Amino acid sequence: MRKLLLAVAAAAVLVGPAVAEAQSPIVIKFSHVVANDTPKGKGALKFKELAEKYTDGKVKVEIYPNSTLYKDKEEIEALQLGSVHMLAPSTAKFAPLGIKEFEALDLPWLFKDDQTYSNAMKGTIGKWLFDKLETKGITGLAYWDNGFHMLSANRALIKPTDFQGLKFRISGSKVADQYLRIMGSIPQIMAFSEVYQALQTGVVDGCENTASNYLTQKFYEVQKDITVSYHAHLQYAVIVNSKFWSGLPPDIRAQLEKAMNEATDYTNSIARQENEDALAEIKKTGKTTLHYLTDADRKAWQEAMQPTYKWAKGRVGQEVLDLLAKELDVKMN
Repeated sequence: MRKLLLAVAAAAVLVGPAVAEAQSPIVIKFSHVVANDTPKGKGALKFKELAEKYTDGKVKVEIYPNSTLYKDKEEIEALQLGSVHMLAPSTAKFAPLGIKEFEALDLPWLFKDDQTYSNAMKGTIGKWLFDKLETKGITGLAYWDNGFHMLSANRALIKPTDFQGLKFRISGSKVADQYLRIMGSIPQIMAFSEVYQALQTGVVDGCENTASNYLTQKFYEVQKDITVSYHAHLQYAVIVNSKFWSGLPPDIRAQLEKAMNEATDYTNSIARQENEDALAEIKKTGKTTLHYLTDADRKAWQEAMQPTYKWAKGRVGQEVLDLLAKELDVKMN
């Protein structure tokens, strides 16, 4: 029934060039699952502003934040059916489409800093991954940064043994599932919109996310301890329905590409500062204790999670691991 409803909605909103030219303005529905005052939320609003400006109002971008249109488990299917035109999901969301290679980006301790991540995604690996999406009717436009993950629970997570028996919410990445299982915990996939209540009621004991998401979703209110571990990176892929995108008039598409490029530069430039500000704001509330790993603690985490790399070969394939190894100058076992 849900697929039927999505298909009906698709018929109403997925327009080709003939219809697009007959109507003014062209509407682009941009759905995402986070708040407007996060790096991704601000990036979407910046794209709306620039897209409408550069097209002289010929395009209207409708932003649907906080899962108001679709939850993260259903939004990609909605995009493929044309019920929504643009998304910015975390890259782990592409595995259910059969494109597991994106999950290699979730490997722990893969990117040493934000600049390393940015350089990699602008290079060979970023384009190679986007090419994989085309066979699914999806076109990749940009990669948006949201910084590094932290881990939280209602007890301090300092040593690998502290994870034992805890249930952690994850977004769906099998790589994240693996490194948390190695630490002795129990990962559970859950929609982003359901996390606060799950933490509040004890359905899960903890989660991993960026500082900006901990603040804007108020996760810190229901987690006594947050470890500023920065153990893995969170990135989004801004994607569009290929049929819709290719059906736009070439001049309109060029203006939208310009808007997306500038919105991407803006989003990635603010991501690090947004997370630093969020961390300071969380600390100021006094509702949770922030923990920082010593060099010895970090090394213990890295060694404990290292088997994930060997396991990942069977999940994401050797080719993407080789590309990352070359791009980042890291060993993949």
